[in-house]
Amino acid sequence: MAPCLNSKPFVLQILLLTLFILGTRLHASDPALKLDYYASTCPTLFEIIKKEMECAVLADPRNAALILRLHFHDCFVQGCDGSILLDDTITLQGEKKASPNINALKGFRIIDSIKNKLESECPGIVSCADILTTAARDAVILVGGPYWEVPLGRKDSITANYALANTNIPTADEGLPSIISKFLYQGLSVTDVVALSGAHTIGMARCTNFRSRIYGDFEATSGHDPISESHLSSLKSICPPIGGGDNNITAMDYVTPNLFDNSFYQILLKGEGLLNSDQEMYSSLFGIETKELVKKYAADPVAFFQQFSDSMVKLGNIINSDSFVTGEVRRNCRFVNT
Repeated sequence: MAPCLNSKPFVLQILLLTLFILGTRLHASDPALKLDYYASTCPTLFEIIKKEMECAVLADPRNAALILRLHFHDCFVQGCDGSILLDDTITLQGEKKASPNINALKGFRIIDSIKNKLESECPGIVSCADILTTAARDAVILVGGPYWEVPLGRKDSITANYALANTNIPTADEGLPSIISKFLYQGLSVTDVVALSGAHTIGMARCTNFRSRIYGDFEATSGHDPISESHLSSLKSICPPIGGGDNNITAMDYVTPNLFDNSFYQILLKGEGLLNSDQEMYSSLFGIETKELVKKYAADPVAFFQQFSDSMVKLGNIINSDSFVTGEVRRNCRFVNT
């Protein structure tokens, strides 16, 4: 292979349970997915994806976070079906330009590169949805995170859903009850909310997504510790209150930004979470259960790694049942086959 070129309040509990029962149409397991799905048809699948991800992360460690985020945003809309990868066409409106995605998602060329390699090796066999799911696992491993098994056999959707992308994906300024409800809709638990949010131990956030936090309650949650005040001053220099800078970025985990570890939770304990949505897991009045989980993962990295692995399997197994009937294996991840 070629080398690299370079316990919640009762009322809230009832509300969220109702949302889950009424809203869920996706489910987090499916017998069609198998660990050995490509064992005979494309046995070099894992080797190829791993090699391409090694090249990408070596070139820029941030690429690990980009692929992980792509996978998350894909699975929260129609299930893990590769719909996030589709470009707009005359007959199809994709999800890339939806509000939570338009400035947040990159890494599409990495998936294109992997797809090209696999099409050369075993054409028409491996779905883009399976590529993205596997690449997200390898991305985490390459920056020090845990391993988990990835069941395969997803089909690529021939549709996308711009409207669901705008409503299903949690946002940086969203309140904890709303975020939990969105996870429950996908069949994911409160534990999954806290564990999967740990993905923010890698990656960056844009000023527009943390401005309200640093000019809002950051001081209240972090206290008047001199180190926290210095950090806040630095954040404000990156992200001015007015006058632009929306696309300026900074690490969500300023301690070890390129290492997948549990320091993200330790930052929340200090009240220094960069995003409102993250800090709410520890500081919100509604966060009785989430607060205890944050403390647990901050103290026990092994517990975090185990739960993150388990939660990622659940995330990756959110299935769009329709894709097993009408789906396909795209030749190009950006376009439906013609």
